[in-house]
Formats: sequence, C-alpha cells, structure tokens
Amino acid sequence: MTDDWRKDRIGSALRGENPTVLRRLKAGFAVVGDVQFLPGYSVLLADAPAVQRLSELPRSKRLAFLADMDRLGEAVERACSRLDPAFRRVNLEILGNTDPFLHAHVWPRFEWEPTELVSKPVWLYPRERWSEERYALGQQHDALRKAIGEELDRLAG
Repeated sequence: MTDDWRKDRIGSALRGENPTVLRRLKAGFAVVGDVQFLPGYSVLLADAPAVQRLSELPRSKRLAFLADMDRLGEAVERACSRLDPAFRRVNLEILGNTDPFLHAHVWPRFEWEPTELVSKPVWLYPRERWSEERYALGQQHDALRKAIGEELDRLAG
C-alpha cells in the first residue's frame, strides 16, 4: 500500500484503505498516530471530510463526536496504563490549526518523559520527534494497536 491514504485520511478511512484505523466509531474513526514518540498516540477523525470545526456538526453528531473522543481517550488510558507502569495521564485536544478537517488528538503522557516537557504541551517537543524514523508507526506498535482496539471494543458494550 502506498502513502496515498495520507493525502485523504478521512476518505481513505471511509473506503477502508487507511491502515491506521483502529475502529469505526459512531461519529468517526479511531486511528493510531503516524508518530509514536509517546506510545499510544491516537487521533479521532470525524467521518465528514468537509467539516472543519466541531460547531459545523449538527448537535447530535457533535455530541457523538465528543463521546467518541472520550471513548478513545479512555481506551488509550487503559491500554497504556496496562502496558507501561510509567503511564501518567491522557491529554485530549481539538486544535485544527494544521489539518483542514475535524479531528481530536489523544496523547498519552508518561513519567519517563523529559522533566522539562512532561508537564508541557506535546507540541513543545523537538521537531525531530515528529519526523525521525525511530518514532514512525510500524510493526513494533502492533501490540499497542491491538490493546487500544480491544479497549475500544470493551468500552462499546
């Protein structure tokens, strides 16, 4: 599979071609992040590619998106706390400053993070963390992906 799905993340998810999709949720897709310098980083993609802001969704769909964000956040929290005893918490963010579609970031945070960054926003990490090959999503993250997916399933019922 090529990286063409990256150019249309939501469309490729809707077509079943986005390899980062963990689960289809009520108002979007739970996906694992392209970078994993904080293992478990995930994103909730709204299932409406043209929607840029939460306020553009009808109220019922907006509430469903926020409920999905909560579910993904809790799934990441459960999986990461089970797999890493240094897990601290999860940060949830809806920013929308770079990508022109509605999405929410789910960032696990850990005690092993650098002291100067652990209590700061993830966006203050050095730029290299976002592009270095060693932090790229790969097969080494399969167990983590599976754990988050299983937690999403448990939280569904």
